[in-house]
Amino acid sequence: MPCKISLRYVTSVVENTSNEQVGIAVTDEQALITALKQRDPTALAAVFETYADRIYRLGMNLLHDEQHADCVVQDTFLALIEHIDQFEGRSSLGTWLYRVGYNHCLNQLRKVKPSLELDSLDEPDMMPVNFNPWPAPEEMVFTSEITSELERAIATLSPALRAVFVMRDIEELSTNETASVLGISESAVKVRLHRARLLLREQLAPYFGEQFEQTGV
Repeated sequence: MPCKISLRYVTSVVENTSNEQVGIAVTDEQALITALKQRDPTALAAVFETYADRIYRLGMNLLHDEQHADCVVQDTFLALIEHIDQFEGRSSLGTWLYRVGYNHCLNQLRKVKPSLELDSLDEPDMMPVNFNPWPAPEEMVFTSEITSELERAIATLSPALRAVFVMRDIEELSTNETASVLGISESAVKVRLHRARLLLREQLAPYFGEQFEQTGV
């Protein structure tokens, strides 16, 4: 059954969890968390508007399937509704949501490959053998064509490298936040990001080489 998520759907879930409508003004994260714990639907609406598209992008980049990405969004916000009372604030709410979304992505990957384990996601990738003076992925000026080429290249990365690249260079999480989401050290984030960028640069080399031959720039 397809997973379809909407603001109305999520808000209705919150409203059905409590008979009291709090209506607290959301001005900062602490106030937001307090309002969420009081089942204020406007607080959930604010979180949904801020993070739904980001969690969806994470799901699409890791799973490459719209229906599965929808499921990740739905499961992430259902987890927020069900477990917000357990949120202790050891990380930001956004980092926590990314972590939940990432875990649901892993669950989807395991449905395709049941034997998949976290350790297997960190198997060494082959390092690139062709180094060309084309733009590094994080330095590109994006057009729709370049975006499509980059998405194709990202899909060739292992899940471990793909997750780090998406979180650092697409979602623009910090090294510390990315490490917290993935449950790895900051040094591991830096190593994986470096390898991901090099591999993407190699993957994109033929495209930029062709563009250079056509335009001379």
